[in-house]
Amino acid sequence: MPVTVRHAVLNDVEGILAIVNYAILHTTAVYDYAPRLLTDMQEWFYEKEQAGHPVIVAETDNVIYGYGTYGQLKAKEGYKYCVEHSVYVAQGHQDKGIGRLLLSQLIQIAKAQGMHSMVGIIDADNDSSIAFHEKFGFTKTGILKQAGYKFDKWLDVQFMQLMLH
Repeated sequence: MPVTVRHAVLNDVEGILAIVNYAILHTTAVYDYAPRLLTDMQEWFYEKEQAGHPVIVAETDNVIYGYGTYGQLKAKEGYKYCVEHSVYVAQGHQDKGIGRLLLSQLIQIAKAQGMHSMVGIIDADNDSSIAFHEKFGFTKTGILKQAGYKFDKWLDVQFMQLMLH
């Protein structure tokens, strides 16, 4: 079945929540400890909409297999042209091109919105995500040592950046 990438609507938030909560509970892709609630994700979705930041989903027959989004890197005005992105694919559906579709679309949206650069903040041990980003032209720009803590260990964070213009 073909996968469609489109702008998310409020009804997609439950599917996004399932993907996020799996990542929280089973991976170091998200440094949260506790699963999120549906109301938290609905508020997150409204905040993205209000800020003009995209939330896109990859779906087939109304089943969400991945999502992507971005937001301003930091809340200071001087960062308004630099966005930090997130792309997540549902467990069992990685390596099928879904992440590629999502990140390609996010990059196009960011360029259309006049963004100057896109940043990925990735667990430094996540070799597959780092390699994935390098395929899009992201370059490693630095590591923060032991910036995170999860699953009883310290985690390094790899910063990666793509210049959009």
